[in-house]
Order: sequence, then structure tokens, then C-alpha cells
Amino acid sequence: MLTKLQRTNMVPLVSASAEIGAPSGTVYRLIADYRDGHPRILPASFFRNLRVEVGGYGLGTVITFDMLAFGRTQQLRAHIAEPDPGRVLVETYPDIGSVTAFTVEALGAFSSRVTIATALRVKPGILGSLERWLLRRFLQRVYAAELELIDEQARSDYAHALDSAIRHENRPPQLRSRTTALRTPR
Repeated sequence: MLTKLQRTNMVPLVSASAEIGAPSGTVYRLIADYRDGHPRILPASFFRNLRVEVGGYGLGTVITFDMLAFGRTQQLRAHIAEPDPGRVLVETYPDIGSVTAFTVEALGAFSSRVTIATALRVKPGILGSLERWLLRRFLQRVYAAELELIDEQARSDYAHALDSAIRHENRPPQLRSRTTALRTPR
């Protein structure tokens, strides 16, 4: 989707990637969960007031938030799609003609790579060149901070999940089966 947009002169591509110290499933769930996970990966110096209008997890979710950029606050609204569920999540901003994709790739059992890529419209000509340069520099800083938070939060989520699994396994067998029976729908 972004590649097709990138071919036009008016829609430059800005992207950043990082290796994340958690399995791809843990990372994707963190990003796709707009009620609990996604708010934890947004750098407070750039984002405020994330609100879920519809849904809350992945496909069909609609969000609004405030973005702080260049001394101004802009309210944005995004529609969420999952063209490749569990791997690619796309935020489309119809009001500004922008698209941001989060791609999560497994690098093995315990790590992954996240790429955040944005295609956006800019003015043509010299003003557009300046705008493109400023936006690329700004978004690179935003994405570096966001990727750092994704790594931190995904590691924490994964460690918590492992700890819970270990505690469950260390229970006496009669307690393990009773707990499982309580959670199994009838």
C-alpha cells in the first residue's frame, strides 16, 4: 500500500525500524490494542489524549489523538486496518491524506523487528521540499522514541506472561486442573 503511494511526487515515505526483544505475537498485540497497549507506546512529548471512538483492537478501530509538532497541537483521527493480521497494521488519516503502517516480523522465537512507515501528502515545489525535510526529521525522532517504548513495553508484557505461565505450572496438579476447568467454557 505504501509503495504505491510512494511513487507519486507528493507523498514521501518516512520509516524507521528496530529489533524488539520480544516475540512477534506479543509485539503485534501491544501495537494493535488501542485501549491498553498502544497508549503505552506513544511518546508523551509528541502524543496526548488517545481516545478510542470505535472498536479498540485492530481492524475497524477508529481513534483520535492530539499530536504535538512544531509548537502546535493538531487533533488527528485514524481508521485502523489489518491487511495482514498479526503482521501489518495500518492507520489511515483521511483528513490529512496520510497512512502509517506498523509491520512486525519475527526474527526467531524471542525477538522481532518493527518497522513504522508513513506516507503523507506535502506541497509541491520549494515549500514542499522544505516541508518534506522538516517532516522526515520530525518523524524520525518520533519513531525512534516510539520504537524504544515498543521494545520496553513488549519486553515487560512478555516477561509478565512468562511469569504468569511459570506460576501456573508450579501449582500442584489438582489446582492447575481446577483453574483450567473454571476457565473452560461449557
